[in-house]
Amino acid sequence: MKLPAEIVGREAGPHEQLLDARWLMAYSAALGETDPRYYDTAAGVLVHPLFPVCYEWPATRELRDRAGLEPFNPRLVHAQHDLLIYRPPKASERLSVSGKVVAAVQRRPGALVVFRLAARDAQGELVSTTDFGALYRGVELEGGDRGIEPVADPPAHAKPLPRVGEVAVSAAAAHIYTECARIWNPIHTDIAYARAAGLPDIILHGTATLALSVSRALAALEIDPAAVRRVRCRFAGMVTMPATLTVHAARGHGELAFETRNERGEPVIQRGWMEFDPRS
Repeated sequence: MKLPAEIVGREAGPHEQLLDARWLMAYSAALGETDPRYYDTAAGVLVHPLFPVCYEWPATRELRDRAGLEPFNPRLVHAQHDLLIYRPPKASERLSVSGKVVAAVQRRPGALVVFRLAARDAQGELVSTTDFGALYRGVELEGGDRGIEPVADPPAHAKPLPRVGEVAVSAAAAHIYTECARIWNPIHTDIAYARAAGLPDIILHGTATLALSVSRALAALEIDPAAVRRVRCRFAGMVTMPATLTVHAARGHGELAFETRNERGEPVIQRGWMEFDPRS
């Protein structure tokens, strides 16, 4: 299969998204969060740092459609993620979310396409942006590498990271995450579809693996989730369910390096980095 590089520059949106408290709380519950701030509707619900993936989803789907990528969906895996949080979103506010294909490059396993999702508030100010790297396995990029923005991997960690905790992933984790995040892709919940796509079984969403890892690392190193301003990583492996993952992390000044591994010690998230307000 061939994918034309001319898709770079295609746009979608804006989509208006209302961040109701029920949605915010459901997302945190899907991750097993126990911090009462995630459910405090009196004081104002704390928003999980990875929640932007939820309000970005409709723009992502439309962008894939406008770029002619729907036929390639069974070959798609989440390869990289780079989220910038300009300020934490709030319950009951409306955001306007737009998407744009900013790069397409050939990688050995397939074609890597980068979608940029931007969320703005009612005043037009940025709340978050995400560069979502989608790898289309076994697909050839036609027309050569093309990009409005350069594509770069997150930097490698300078030294091994200590283990800080475990994440128990239940057999139902992907179904629960699908409904609570309001993100639906059948490779996560439909075993027949997943196998037809060449996968061994249904797999956990990459954003779920990342969100669970972020939660564990922040809790272990006592960092306030509200202080997080950037999360980026490279996905290195699929997570089938049930599973037990181990999170490895180390804190620096205003940043946190992390990695997540499966039961065999193989990385499923590599080159993980978070940036946060160092006063937290």
